[in-house]
Amino acid sequence: MSGRPRATRRRDAGRRGALAVLTVLTTLAGAALTGAAPASGTSGAPDPGTLVAPGVTYRDFDVPSANGTAHAHVLDVNLRDPRVRLGLLHPGAVGARQTVSAMADGAGAVGGVNGDFFNITESQHPGVEATGAPVGPAVAAGRDLKAAVPNGQRFGPALPPGTTTEDVLGVGIDRRARLDRMTLDGQVRTREGRLPLRGLNQYALAEGSIGAFTSTWGTTSRVRATCGTDTDRGAPCSTDTYEVTVRHGRVVGQADTPGRGPIAEGTTVLVGREAGAQALRKLSAGDRVGVRHRLVASSSGVPYLFALGGYPLLRDGAPLPGLDDRVAAVRTAAGISADGKRLYLLALDGAPEYRTGLTIAEVAASLRALGADDGFSLDGGGSSTLAAREPGAPAVSVRNHPSGGAERPVPNGIAVFSRT
Repeated sequence: MSGRPRATRRRDAGRRGALAVLTVLTTLAGAALTGAAPASGTSGAPDPGTLVAPGVTYRDFDVPSANGTAHAHVLDVNLRDPRVRLGLLHPGAVGARQTVSAMADGAGAVGGVNGDFFNITESQHPGVEATGAPVGPAVAAGRDLKAAVPNGQRFGPALPPGTTTEDVLGVGIDRRARLDRMTLDGQVRTREGRLPLRGLNQYALAEGSIGAFTSTWGTTSRVRATCGTDTDRGAPCSTDTYEVTVRHGRVVGQADTPGRGPIAEGTTVLVGREAGAQALRKLSAGDRVGVRHRLVASSSGVPYLFALGGYPLLRDGAPLPGLDDRVAAVRTAAGISADGKRLYLLALDGAPEYRTGLTIAEVAASLRALGADDGFSLDGGGSSTLAAREPGAPAVSVRNHPSGGAERPVPNGIAVFSRT
């Protein structure tokens, strides 16, 4: 969705209703968790929270649900403040993972949450390395890092109807947050013609396709890209694969199976499966090959400074049809105000007394109650992490209790920066 002011009477009324719901939620807030900022009391007044840095406020509160009480931790980020900006937390390579707190401190962020679902295990493909790479597109500092895997190859809960792995949350150069969809536009130019490029630094490629891997991918094995099918993540790995290394526009290497190891700047490794592999076998050492790729946003003409994958929960103040209202879990999500100038980063607590969590439908309602017009689900369970600095502290601290007992390394997240 493009960032757009929508100050109508209907939306004003919706905001008054959302504030009323938020007041109820914060009124019901229970005792503070050890190590967390105090939750609101029972006076009926919403918790004003703790100022983390200019334009960034942290607060926590209980959320009553059908399955028990959940505890939410929220960073309220005001993008109207010129000192505030958002970015992509990432460990420096697509095929790598690091904890949210380590990435936030390394980037100099004042807070952040975990991001996209990711290739966490390969139990269905014995001997194949799990890449740790995220599912959806990723953009960092205006640079395209990766594109989306096929829908059938994703990790995470079932997608709501009408959503895809190409859905993103991002912030454009206009400093507005928005939901959008990013597709890969790419091709491989050879002496015999042009071949479609259908992957960029992805842990899974579409059947019969060719994907590109660059230095951004890292050192992780590329074998996983040729496993599974467009509809079955656990299907066997393809037996018809081929890899071509292109350096400064010429073929310098070929192999029957995808490899691993660092990829130098100025080098692209092309991996093909089935029809894609057959097309790559026609290339010879020394052949000229041109590779072009870019991510294209479907809704906004504004270039993105950062974007990451997940899936939408709210659009224009309304929950998406078909959101699950039965399965509760610890979750992370982000909400965007109607004008795109306020972001609400929410992570549920994984402590035993709160571990039942919320359903996706309840998360959507919670984001709406906070004031979000659009909402986006991020990875949950043991990945759910919200970190923020204590006022005056040199480093962030984890504010929720990760359900696994410790922070889980993740492939990316949302970083919050604020200048003093």
